[in-house]
Amino acid sequence: MSDSKRLFIGARVSVATANALAGAAETLARRSKDAGIDIRWVAPVNYHVTLKFLGHTREAAIAAIVDGLEAATENTPRITFRTTRLGAFPSLEKARVVWAGIEDQGSLSELANRIEAACGRLGYVEPRPFHAHVTLGRVRETRPLRDVVLPLAEQMFGDTRIDAITLFESETKSNGSVYREVSRIAFKAPQTGRSEGSERQTAALEVDPRHESRAVETDPGHQEETDDGWPRGQAPNT
Repeated sequence: MSDSKRLFIGARVSVATANALAGAAETLARRSKDAGIDIRWVAPVNYHVTLKFLGHTREAAIAAIVDGLEAATENTPRITFRTTRLGAFPSLEKARVVWAGIEDQGSLSELANRIEAACGRLGYVEPRPFHAHVTLGRVRETRPLRDVVLPLAEQMFGDTRIDAITLFESETKSNGSVYREVSRIAFKAPQTGRSEGSERQTAALEVDPRHESRAVETDPGHQEETDDGWPRGQAPNT
């Protein structure tokens, strides 16, 4: 797809959180090496929470996606979430991805649901429930990681406060993924009562027939791995 970009919507964790996660990843790397387990670790600059994975998307669809995200984030206050605990997908016994969990008061999940609804109206439907996490590493071959991860599992890595989300392009290279910011969508302060802005939000979330053909056409039998390492149709467990 020469005219497409591999896209996802996400939020980077705070610098302090990224530094704490990087320290844990260094310890995990030593432990996994001692255990003879080969893991490809994510660069700390790439630590993020994925709110919606879009996959290969035609460039003509980007404007409609940004419009939908602006509507989905209207009347959204700043959100604070905590990165805590370590786990593996799909389990510690058969691990493919090492991740850090996310705790919030429901605000991040609510935002993800609004983003899902907005993107779903453009044809980007995700059957999986939202499960916020930060991917730290990918195991090259499925291996048991309980002994590697459990001694470090109960950690708190820090809080992140966001007032915007980002539409990222992900490009896979031999030494890992490179993320480029396509568009930053800032939250708009909540307003009291029904306003012209809320009316615009409702209208923007309706399907615009001009945008229906912009979403990428995908093979329903093809299960593309998401950018954060969480394959579609499955959920991570500790």
